[in-house]
Amino acid sequence: MINDYKERIDRVVKYIEDNSNQKLNLDILAGVSNFSKYHFTRIFTSIVGVTPVAFVNRERLQKAVYLLVETNKTILEISNQCGFESVSTFNALFKKHYSKTPSDVRNNLRKNSNFSLHLSNKQEELFSLQDYNRKKENGLLKRAWENMITIKQLPEHEVAYVRHVGSYLDTHVAWDKLGRWASQQGLTSENQHFIGISLDDGNLVDEFACRYDACVTLPSGFDRQEHKMHVEFKTLPGGMYALYSYYDTIDRFVLTYQNVFGLWLPNSEYDADDRSCLEFCLNDPAKDQEGKCKVDLYIPIKKRI
Repeated sequence: MINDYKERIDRVVKYIEDNSNQKLNLDILAGVSNFSKYHFTRIFTSIVGVTPVAFVNRERLQKAVYLLVETNKTILEISNQCGFESVSTFNALFKKHYSKTPSDVRNNLRKNSNFSLHLSNKQEELFSLQDYNRKKENGLLKRAWENMITIKQLPEHEVAYVRHVGSYLDTHVAWDKLGRWASQQGLTSENQHFIGISLDDGNLVDEFACRYDACVTLPSGFDRQEHKMHVEFKTLPGGMYALYSYYDTIDRFVLTYQNVFGLWLPNSEYDADDRSCLEFCLNDPAKDQEGKCKVDLYIPIKKRI
């Protein structure tokens, strides 16, 4: 199964290499891969090692270095030819990546061939490591994942929620507000589910712009009208999910997504579906003896065609 994922990601890599001078966005790249747009970035990042945006920028910068050394094109011409939105964007990304301006690199590379060799060797080492990781299957690892993942059918859930915008490490603010409201309504963990939803991929969105919904399921017939000033309401879609049970510190939870999308999914017979991942919160980390969170992570999936 991993070969199918590799082939689809390789199609994206080849498309980027052939079209890096064109306008590229996640809609286009997800379409090339035939992965769900919602989960494409996580899958690409887990397999390739960098985000699609970072890969596009790196490809453009590599071509820019070649043009700087091998041609007499102006910085503006190179910026346009490599697909950057503006010369200021080009200069900023270039300096961030190489710690030098395009003009400095042009002069240094022309005078110092060892610098050019260093960049080339560094890139070859990076891609050889990625190819090794992407092409090798590990039967023991696959069997281990099969023991840790359970396929479940979930019903729809009607929920009340409080949205947090900011670092995922600070979601306790939303949980505190929701918890007080839920307690007033008699909604407890004994009779309802408390579900977290990380709406943004931290690889794409700035940490302090990430959105997170702290949710609690509602009993049948719950009157929403009188509570609209305090919480919001929505329906979480049901369907087929892959369940992974997690028990560790909150700061390591982000690695769970990377492992599931990068290690389990490619070896499975499923694709990620275009629904939100659901984090069923089973304890209060503040009350845990080891300060750990216990979460049932549900990844939306569909049978691979």
